[in-house]
Amino acid sequence: MAEVQAPPSNWNVPNVLTTLRIVMVPFFGWALLVDGGDSILWRCIAYVLFGLAMITDKIDGDLARKHNLVTNFGKIADPIADKAITGMALIGLSVVGDVWWWVTIVVLVREWSVTLLRLSILKKVVIAAADLGKLKTTFQALALGTLCLPLRDTDLPGWAEVPGDVLFYVAQACLAVAVALTLWSGWEFFHGVWKQRHQLRSA
Repeated sequence: MAEVQAPPSNWNVPNVLTTLRIVMVPFFGWALLVDGGDSILWRCIAYVLFGLAMITDKIDGDLARKHNLVTNFGKIADPIADKAITGMALIGLSVVGDVWWWVTIVVLVREWSVTLLRLSILKKVVIAAADLGKLKTTFQALALGTLCLPLRDTDLPGWAEVPGDVLFYVAQACLAVAVALTLWSGWEFFHGVWKQRHQLRSA
């Protein structure tokens, strides 16, 4: 008789990393907004914190799948941690004037509606993460991470002004691509949900 394998404990490295990402959110937000976003030092610290969050997001997912450490806590907390850190970045960057508010609102509405739908009514409907969504996440992380830097601060040395402006507009271009992919992948997600639910009702 095959032995039934016990479910993994919630006390594991991937879940610890996910929890640390959630705890990191207010510190990241505070660092981004020190002196109204005009502190070069704290903007750089915010950049480092955002980068660490993105790296640990990749690490905890890989560890959970590789070592069979996927838990119900992780399934809920991981997307919340992701949306919390990116949401804080969007809101903070809008506060300091580096991202338009309409961009933040559109992205947050899409991200949280998809996340809440996944966590609530999709118990019988499985929508795998599409390549389009992964590409969106990559462009979004690159854009937000770069914009966390003090690229256009008036206190930057003269030699950094042109590279700062170039990076700023490159980041804005990446953000524009991320917004387009956000809307398209969101439409694909909701279309996939409707299609699967329609099939289940017809079965």
